[in-house]
Amino acid sequence: MGSGTVEQEGSSSSSEKKTSPGKAAILALGKAFPHQLVMQEFLVDGYFRNTNCDDPDLKEKLTRLCKTTTVKTRYVVMSEEILRTYPELVVEGRPTVKQRLEICNKAVTQMAIDASKACIEKWGKSVSEITHLVYVSSSEARLPGGDLYLARGLGLSPETRRIQLYFMGCSGGVAGLRVAKDIAENNPGSRVLLATSETTIIGFKPPSADRPYDLVGVALFGDGAGAMIIGTDPIPVTERPLFELHTAIQNFLPDTEKTIDGRLTEEGISFRLSRELPQIIEDHIEEFCDKLIRNVGFSDLDYNKIFWAVHPGGPAILNRMEKRLDLTPEKLNASRRALADYGNASSNTIVYVLEYMLEESSKTKKKDEEDGEWGLILAFGPGITFEGILARNLTV
Repeated sequence: MGSGTVEQEGSSSSSEKKTSPGKAAILALGKAFPHQLVMQEFLVDGYFRNTNCDDPDLKEKLTRLCKTTTVKTRYVVMSEEILRTYPELVVEGRPTVKQRLEICNKAVTQMAIDASKACIEKWGKSVSEITHLVYVSSSEARLPGGDLYLARGLGLSPETRRIQLYFMGCSGGVAGLRVAKDIAENNPGSRVLLATSETTIIGFKPPSADRPYDLVGVALFGDGAGAMIIGTDPIPVTERPLFELHTAIQNFLPDTEKTIDGRLTEEGISFRLSRELPQIIEDHIEEFCDKLIRNVGFSDLDYNKIFWAVHPGGPAILNRMEKRLDLTPEKLNASRRALADYGNASSNTIVYVLEYMLEESSKTKKKDEEDGEWGLILAFGPGITFEGILARNLTV
């Protein structure tokens, strides 16, 4: 597994803004990926070859989808070696959930370990100082859960207080950040490790004319892991806060449970996204964001004065948000870059977006441009559930 080793932008202590006393802040970010890198232009031929399918209509449809997703590269756990070991994964109708979980449980644990180690290295403190662990995944199922295996793999103290969030889909990363914020603020002096890890093997299937919607996932989703350290009252010099987490909220939309529909079956996860999802998000995004920004006196007239760290569920969601909120194109740069480079990696993707946000902030600071200190961290998941955090970028 590969881990992110890029230096965190804006970490110079001379330019840091101070955090508010008792408010949680992100102190470090880390990421990791499986070794298999897939270029989008080669995905279609490889997928149909590996699944022994020669349906020209489905192949043409997937080719179109691969272009519209705007994804350029992705990392995946799936490999030819796995398919040689488990050939039944490409046989329609075979009960393979046991085999999938054998692969997924091991893979997500290793990626979470790698991402956490990268994050802890950037944090610069000892693993022994981690007091709490929040683990997020929609790609495994076992007892004990992945939180225990991650804690053991990192050498965390047996007294580390753990919590896991399972099957929250794309909103899981921001949900985990909300939970980590609550833990940090209610346990002064604590340091919370948030780790997310996902692989698409849990839902990998051969193409089928009976399930054309599966091709959206093939064209869009990627694998990987992310990690953050969250705590209050950073120690001067030795800890460098990146984002202060001011206010966190969660809303679900009644009667939208079937819009993002996932079920664990004998063949793995069966997953379906409704065509109405981008429109539903567009219809409700402004009201949700206003609930957050009014906490610091902003209004909808100030949308382009704040930063936007949005989980990139797909280009249609980003496009509709940009149009509804009248955002200038650069406001969603970090989200679009994460989507292009990693695909929609479910709960992990918000970590990649925040890393790009720091990079974008560094560029504007070097150009002496004013950029938003305040902003929103957003994600949307099954429910339909909106997760949002009003945050301060402490590096601008």
